Amino acid sequence: MQTAAAGTVCPAAADRRQAGTYMVMKPSLVLKLGQQLRMTPQLQQAIKLLQLSTFDLEQEIQEALDSNLMLEEVVADETDDEPTSLDAPDEALEVSEEFMEELRKSADTQKDPADETADSNENSIGSESEMGKSGDLSDPDAAPYDPEIDGDAVPDSHQELLSDKMADDLPVDSVWEDVWDDQPTQSASLSRGEDFDSNYLEVRNTEEITLKDHLLDQISLLHLSMTDLQIAVAIIDGLDNEGVLTIDLEEILSYMDPDTELDEIEAVLHLIQHLDPVGIAARDLKESLLIQINQLPDSTAWKQQGILIISDCLPQLGSRDFNFLIRKTKLKEPELRQVIALIQSLNPRPGSEFIPSKTEYVEPDVIVTRKNDRWLVELNSLSAPRIRVNPDYASMVKRADNSEDNTYLKTHLQEARWFIKSLQQRNETLLKVATKIVEFQKGFLEYGEEAMKPLVLHDVAEAVDLHESTISRVTTQKYMHTPAGVFELKYFFSSHVSSQGGGEVSSTAIRALIKKLVAEENQRKPLSDSKIASLLAEQGIRVARRTIAKYRESLMIPPSNERKQLV
Repeated sequence: MQTAAAGTVCPAAADRRQAGTYMVMKPSLVLKLGQQLRMTPQLQQAIKLLQLSTFDLEQEIQEALDSNLMLEEVVADETDDEPTSLDAPDEALEVSEEFMEELRKSADTQKDPADETADSNENSIGSESEMGKSGDLSDPDAAPYDPEIDGDAVPDSHQELLSDKMADDLPVDSVWEDVWDDQPTQSASLSRGEDFDSNYLEVRNTEEITLKDHLLDQISLLHLSMTDLQIAVAIIDGLDNEGVLTIDLEEILSYMDPDTELDEIEAVLHLIQHLDPVGIAARDLKESLLIQINQLPDSTAWKQQGILIISDCLPQLGSRDFNFLIRKTKLKEPELRQVIALIQSLNPRPGSEFIPSKTEYVEPDVIVTRKNDRWLVELNSLSAPRIRVNPDYASMVKRADNSEDNTYLKTHLQEARWFIKSLQQRNETLLKVATKIVEFQKGFLEYGEEAMKPLVLHDVAEAVDLHESTISRVTTQKYMHTPAGVFELKYFFSSHVSSQGGGEVSSTAIRALIKKLVAEENQRKPLSDSKIASLLAEQGIRVARRTIAKYRESLMIPPSNERKQLV
């Protein structure tokens, strides 16, 4: 093994250095030429706004209004007057340092919505006629004037408000009701989106009564002892959302005083079970139904037969084994039908009516109407706030001024233009895609779900010359209002199934046919999945039995044995 002496160079290292492969570990500057695809901030903002729902878009617009002093919201009752150009002359209004400092503070802090709309002058970007009018966003100095983006000056309404004051001198015999109406006008109520007959104070910030609160209110009126009250509260705490008792009585007994007995807990349980709603706190379905049917008057027809079926034949009733029920009860078929109707009038889940309901309101983005045998597609102007550039602040921008204050105004003006341009592009893309969807699904609008055509994202992307990812963004959480109802744009897209004639049938149309066949079937002999598949095959639609079962389950249709009824 050879070793190199101190101060000498290793022969192998010398050979690498001579060959040019020796790596030098030191910082250096390297120039490389390449191509990269990067999204500009404007494109990122446009994509972000495109995929937002109506609710999220309103929040995004509100954040932009709070952060950018150049943006202002348009109030519906205000109109535009003479336009104000952005290209201010050189002798424009001089802005003081104190005023610019106040502008910066107002842009960096969140404003009160009431203060934002107090002095707002309004213009809009929401209508279809306003689309495609924005100027170049690259340079605020070189941008042409656009009244829709840059805003129009409107007269101050302060004088109009002052002129509408109440007279100082009133007749001596006048009363308060003669001057001010104590009831709001119908137009004022409708402008706030409220019903004219609704009581705003009663429905505002109201909370739904839960099952636990409903039972505790009744318990408080019974004047129970302290021990019974503790047992009742423990039982109520052990109920689920449907009112079923989920804990054992022995478990409740373990938390009580040693002197408490199980019979006392059962007595309190029996008391709670007969509160409103009757049948609450039952341990299973049979107990709940028996409590409810025993509460009926003795004169109720077929009460005893109903008790017999619930006590001994509840599984057979669930499986609709009517032959077994006839043999067990020795009833004829018409009589058994009346007994089953009595049992079906009971509530198997007494506490379900107190489950908090979450109502989700959908505001459509697109409205489709039919006029003169033509389908018209238009954007909903109420789906998003209407905004514009504040003309007063925009008029302060100077073209040849490079000061810090003027640059500050220019930056906010450019961002405001970008934001409004992105909103316009979103509206244009949404309207274009919705129009093509209506063209493809015209049969659905005229004849219903059975005329739905198979449609995928690629079909619409080719028709409007956009990418499939853009179509996916613009159709997610966007809704269309049609004469048949409100549908998400995704609803109009569906896969296809080949027909015997070589054509294609939409899966939505197949679901509609299954629903129609089940609605028209003989309830004594319901159609099986195989029978439905054969009926569709007679119409030229080849669908496997497993596909029928999958579509039936998606429609929440039970199997044939559970649909059997005594007619």
